[in-house]
Amino acid sequence: MLSEKIVKLKSLIERSERIVFFGGAGVSTESQIPDFRSSDGLFHTTLNRAYPPETILSHHFFMQFPDVFYTFYKENMIYEHAKPNAAHIALAELESKGKLKAVITQNIDGLHQLAGSKNVLELHGSIHQNTCMSCGKTFSLDVVIHSLGVPKCDVCGGIIKPDVVLYEENLDMEVIQSAVEAIESADLLIVGGTSLIVYPAAGLINYYKGTNLVLINKDKTGHDHKATLQILAPIGEVLSECVSR
Repeated sequence: MLSEKIVKLKSLIERSERIVFFGGAGVSTESQIPDFRSSDGLFHTTLNRAYPPETILSHHFFMQFPDVFYTFYKENMIYEHAKPNAAHIALAELESKGKLKAVITQNIDGLHQLAGSKNVLELHGSIHQNTCMSCGKTFSLDVVIHSLGVPKCDVCGGIIKPDVVLYEENLDMEVIQSAVEAIESADLLIVGGTSLIVYPAAGLINYYKGTNLVLINKDKTGHDHKATLQILAPIGEVLSECVSR
């Protein structure tokens, strides 16, 4: 059954010219980056702390306890040695062939760009971009990683904040608009590695009005009834099978 579905997906990819990929944490788990909500995800493995992850990763907590935030952030949100997996590589190849027009991701790890993808819309920001809250100077990930305690600006001494969307913060509306436009113009929308329960990001697939919606995930989602094709399998395995060099 799986092989039949992969053959069908490969056929859809070959016939399509405006593919858009929308992905979540499951795209990066194959690069040994844990997700949030699975049984071995971040929200379950860090519950023995004084504060739950949702609290630590919130705007008000960052502003009040940046030292505690950064201890957690460096230990659990940064995987500097992670490498792109088969899914990232396959998507970059689709883009190089001119078929994939955009990657829309909820991940903050930058692995799509590392694999070679150019048009990546990061809904929740990126660990690779960091900004001084006082003067606006930008800093690389290395500055955050190698700082002792809370990273401070070398110009004004202000606190450096990762350009990631924390709880209580709004998504970047320019990124959202670009994602909506990409999805609306797609002739094939592939959604992978996401349970589609985190809003407002999950609501983006409602902008797709085409007839070819593919869902690739290890588990079922609440949107399965909308799919033209549903594949319950690891996304790297599926995409690498469908995208031949």
